[in-house]
Order: sequence, then structure tokens, then C-alpha cells
Amino acid sequence: MTRKRHNNLLAKVKGFRMMNGNVFSRAKNALAKAWTNAYIGRKLKKRDFRSLWTIRINTAVRQYDINYSTFINLLYKKNVKLDRKALSNLAIAYPEIFKNIVEFVK
Repeated sequence: MTRKRHNNLLAKVKGFRMMNGNVFSRAKNALAKAWTNAYIGRKLKKRDFRSLWTIRINTAVRQYDINYSTFINLLYKKNVKLDRKALSNLAIAYPEIFKNIVEFVK
């Protein structure tokens, strides 16, 4: 039973550097830290992408003499239900459609 548990854990840390990949006690700690970092990374990824979308939208709307916060406020007032991800993708892939949205909310 113990051997099976050890081998299962060691299989999960395959590819880790030095003794973290082949010594059970070190591997257990390395795996716990890896899972913690993975959890944190999943949260940071959401934050980073939202920030990226904000930067892209801000850059796109400044061409039309409006800033990001004003643009988002006008979107809410006009009841436009596009999220930041969609707006960012529109600004990059379909600038003419994005321009129509900006003109609509102005």
C-alpha cells in the first residue's frame, strides 16, 4: 500500500529538478508547492487578462477622443451588454464594428 502511494506521488513529480523528482519527502513538499502555485496562477491569469482587455480597449477608444472610463460609463448608460473580452476582440479583429459601437455610445 505504501509503495503504491509513493509511486503514485513520484509519478506526479516526474520531470521535477534534482531530488524533488525522486525522493518521496522532497517530492511531497514540491508537489504541494506546485499545486499551490498552480492555484494562484489560475487566479492571476484572470486578473492579467482583464487588465490586458482594459488596456486594449483604452488604446482603441483613444483614437476616437474618448477615454476608457468614459467609454465604459457610456456603454452602461446605453445598456450595451458587451463585456470587456468581446470589446477587446472587436477592437483588434473588427475595428470598423468597434468604431460603430463607439459612435453609437457617444
